[in-house]
Amino acid sequence: MSQKEDFVAAIQKSYNTAQPVIHLGSAILHGEIIGEARVNLPLRMMNRHGLVAGATGSGKTRTLQVFAEQLSAAGVPVFMSDIKGDLSGIAQPGKASAMLEERSRVLGTVFEPRGYPVELYSLSGEKGAQMRATVLEFGPILLSKIFELNETQAGVLAILFKYADDKDLPMVDLNDLKKVLNYLSDGPGAAEIKADYGTISSATAGTILRKIVALEQQGVSTIFGERSFDIDDLINKVDGQGVISLLNVSDVQDKPALFSTFMLSLLAEIYQKLPEAGDLDKPKLVFFLDEAHLLFKDAPRAFLDQIEQVVRLIRSKGVGIFFCTQMAQDIPVSVLSQLGNRVQHVLRAFTPQDADALKQTVKTYPKSNFYTIDQVLTTLGIGQALITVLNEKGIPTEVAATHLLPPTSVMGPMTQADYDKHVTSSDLYLKYKDPVDPESAYEILTRRMEDHAKTAAAQQEEKATSKPAGRVREEKSVISEALNSPLAKQIGREVVRGVFGMLFGKSTGSTRKKSGGLFGF
Repeated sequence: MSQKEDFVAAIQKSYNTAQPVIHLGSAILHGEIIGEARVNLPLRMMNRHGLVAGATGSGKTRTLQVFAEQLSAAGVPVFMSDIKGDLSGIAQPGKASAMLEERSRVLGTVFEPRGYPVELYSLSGEKGAQMRATVLEFGPILLSKIFELNETQAGVLAILFKYADDKDLPMVDLNDLKKVLNYLSDGPGAAEIKADYGTISSATAGTILRKIVALEQQGVSTIFGERSFDIDDLINKVDGQGVISLLNVSDVQDKPALFSTFMLSLLAEIYQKLPEAGDLDKPKLVFFLDEAHLLFKDAPRAFLDQIEQVVRLIRSKGVGIFFCTQMAQDIPVSVLSQLGNRVQHVLRAFTPQDADALKQTVKTYPKSNFYTIDQVLTTLGIGQALITVLNEKGIPTEVAATHLLPPTSVMGPMTQADYDKHVTSSDLYLKYKDPVDPESAYEILTRRMEDHAKTAAAQQEEKATSKPAGRVREEKSVISEALNSPLAKQIGREVVRGVFGMLFGKSTGSTRKKSGGLFGF
């Protein structure tokens, strides 16, 4: 048996299954695309999570598009971020071309243009249905990441949340957060929390307040509030096809910490609300986190711990997570070890750092009898990738350099007119369009502070009106004591004598002569 025959047999043994699959493409050996060596990913293994990595321009976005299309066709809803705003074309059938038809023919398939059900979302509300979450749903750990707080400041933020939870103060938007901060740092609550929570310094409170104000000035504070996004709206189907939910972040892509953290908050919400599902034939939802390195950049330990927990446990809820980034090293080792499916596009080794990253990536792949992994990773073409996934039994498959299928929908954005029409015709756009302003911590604490101010003013007024009477009584008491003293009585007698002496002339004069007068004259 030749090496090619051995290779085809190994690929078919690893990737062929009677279970529903995502068909990714066909394997390549020595530059030859072997159509019958089909590379598949079992649907039941999609909740074992995955990684799509590769250099800029290597085709990662189109790989995500292929994943989304086939998941939707299999009835699996998808959520993914649209970093550049160029994925909306998934809603429209692609256009056949000689190149696409030839690519499909080589892979042993037929190119059939097709569109898929798509919902468009936005954090600003300008590019799709408004996505919101309450401050309380975000929690102190995720907010600390957005505000880029240090450990001490993050600890103070945790105090605010603990107090609000203990006192039943709903924190919905940033106004609520600011009011709680003001109440506990410089208001009546400062003395209240001293024993149980500790004091909040004015410097720390000022720093947190400036971070909040800075976010408000960037025009994205609308993501905090009601109506909060209902994660059930992500798990929808249309005519048996899973809905592809696209979060367009092209208008906030200069705020990566914001949108990446928001997506993690959605994952946390999904984990908390969905029931346990165990091993399913296909997942309930697959979540694609594009530009995943932004999620982990300068992330504090508490934040990383929360990601690790969600990734580790959400699998049992029937949810799969795929991270998309340039290099595997962008993902913490503790998270990377949870990703069972790997799609690695071409890597460049132009610098010593690139060479080190290549060596580390090679070590993460199973040993291959057919490839020199480091050579393959640097010579892959656009639309090609080195793949290893988990088979239906959860065993890593043979490594396969793969010529990937092309998307069947439009590879690019809709026209602006089509985009606007698609957005405004959506029921979810109307559902989340108008914000709701319920009674929350801001209103409750405002009333409490007003009542406190009125009470303090009344006490001050009572104190002011009672002071003069007290002072008069005090002065009378002092004078009375002075007049009743022996010395005062003696002076009184001398004064009386003097007065009477002046009235009776002679006796007084004789007396003055004998005594020498007052000044000794």
